[in-house]
Amino acid sequence: MLDHITTYQILFCVCALVIISYLFTVLNRITRIPSVLMLLGLGIGLKMLSDWAGIQVPVPAGLVEFLGTIGLIMIVLEAGLDLKITRDRLPLIRNSFFSALVIFVLSAASISGILHYWYPGQPIVNCLVYAIPLSIISSAIVLPSVHHLSHEKKEFLIYEASFSDIIGIMVFNFFTTGEVITGQSVGWFGGSLLLALLISVVVCFGLMLLLVRSRINERFFLMFSVLIVIYVGGKMLHLPSLITILLFGIVVNNWGLISIPALQRFFKVDKVEDTGRFLKSITGESSFLIRTFFFVIFGYNIDLIFFQNNTVLLIGGVIVGALLIMRFIYLRVLHHYHLLPELFYIPRGLITILLFYKIPDFRKLAGFDEGILFFVILATGLILMVGSLLYRDRPQEFESGNDI
Repeated sequence: MLDHITTYQILFCVCALVIISYLFTVLNRITRIPSVLMLLGLGIGLKMLSDWAGIQVPVPAGLVEFLGTIGLIMIVLEAGLDLKITRDRLPLIRNSFFSALVIFVLSAASISGILHYWYPGQPIVNCLVYAIPLSIISSAIVLPSVHHLSHEKKEFLIYEASFSDIIGIMVFNFFTTGEVITGQSVGWFGGSLLLALLISVVVCFGLMLLLVRSRINERFFLMFSVLIVIYVGGKMLHLPSLITILLFGIVVNNWGLISIPALQRFFKVDKVEDTGRFLKSITGESSFLIRTFFFVIFGYNIDLIFFQNNTVLLIGGVIVGALLIMRFIYLRVLHHYHLLPELFYIPRGLITILLFYKIPDFRKLAGFDEGILFFVILATGLILMVGSLLYRDRPQEFESGNDI
């Protein structure tokens, strides 16, 4: 079917997608419609157009997972590079961490209960494994969608989404490592965290040597390759290797806090800060490309037939309702935060999709319809858009010390 397509046509399509994605980013700043929703819409539109024209464009099965894995590493690194630890920011970091943790736990518990009710006889652990990806806030969608917010709200939502990613991934890895959860598996998980922290020290030092002391210009993508090798190797050994990537980003962004004189002399603060700024730029550009192709391809793969399935719409609607209720309980009832726009920032995206496709066979839910996943992603994205459009910054909101 595609034998007649030339290299130039492929190059044209790839570059056109990048240009369109950039225009979506500009439109996002004007209209507040999340650019990821536009990318998903573009993918869905391209699928409808190809079906109408009778052109079948095969998408390799592993392409979405490949792009998602690279995007996951970029997101975690970007999160680390965004986490600036200062004394005045400690309350914000604490609040955002507990918001991510408590809302994740409440959401995972409620969604696993919903799935266990709809799929009777299925192990509750399997329901929980499916609930975990659906309980993670997508930083890949939040980060480009907070530009219009006040500084306090922007930082809170960025930190919260970053912590949600890390917490969700670690919990997912724990429940999918082995078929049986025992005291030994819990001990191994705790030990693997300590081992990952030790490895992080060595990796951070080695990468700092590469980035700051090396005179070779071609070193940044070598660093990314090292991080990918560490992540893949950690997955093979069942180690939480994303901690290493996160800590490396945090160390680079907070090098001035390290009080060891020998290290400060060896790695000058100004050079590390210059390297960090350039690393942020490279990471941001790379994340933009990965996000563009990932969500367009994912949108292309969405089968809209699920809109005709009442069961999918019902289960998906109940799950989205549960996500909103759990977030409302934490933000308003427990901490008395303002609800606009924080309540509406519940997007599910790249990490949800990636973890969903990594669920092992022994944790599969018999009869689960993937349309539920599509529905939740589209619905939560639309909810974010509504909250973004409704919100108007009012300075008096920040007079109370408890409001963020």
